Amino acid sequence: MFTVQLSAQQDSLSVENSRTIQPISESKNFEREKDYKPYNALAPAKAAFYSAILPGLGQIYNGQIWKVPIAYAAIGIPVYLYIDNNKQYNRYRTAYKQRLAGKEDEFAGRISDEGLRNAQELYQRNKELSLLFAVGLYALNIIDANVSAHLQQFNVNEDLSFKPNYKLDEFTGKSNYGFSLNYKF
Repeated sequence: MFTVQLSAQQDSLSVENSRTIQPISESKNFEREKDYKPYNALAPAKAAFYSAILPGLGQIYNGQIWKVPIAYAAIGIPVYLYIDNNKQYNRYRTAYKQRLAGKEDEFAGRISDEGLRNAQELYQRNKELSLLFAVGLYALNIIDANVSAHLQQFNVNEDLSFKPNYKLDEFTGKSNYGFSLNYKF
């Protein structure tokens, strides 16, 4: 139903026209589009900011609370490995310094000077890699919150589908396999 209402007033200075258009509410497509409110859409920048302040907070903002333990595990494990590798590095470094000073160390008779240097290098490399992974996964947490907030703004419904298709040819009796892309109006 489309309604136009016009009114005119004869005046020497002005002519006033007003139009009222009523939306079509009988169609299903219009009812679904009517539910979309752009002011309720999540702000991707806000989600990324929240995740930058506290890992997992952007995922909570997006309504994906199940991702929070994954984010904390992904960042926590490299942080734990960094702390452990730093502890081991300092342990071997102290033993090497004591050995160079001529004092007795905890690895006397078991590990050579070369072995102590190699252990220091190994734990320092592992420590640096752990820090690199922690920073990378922290950035990935921020990117995930941003992308998830962007993707939640899209309308995903059953009108567009990509399904496997099986069709039997009526004349030859052979079967045809394939994929079909369907769009419902």
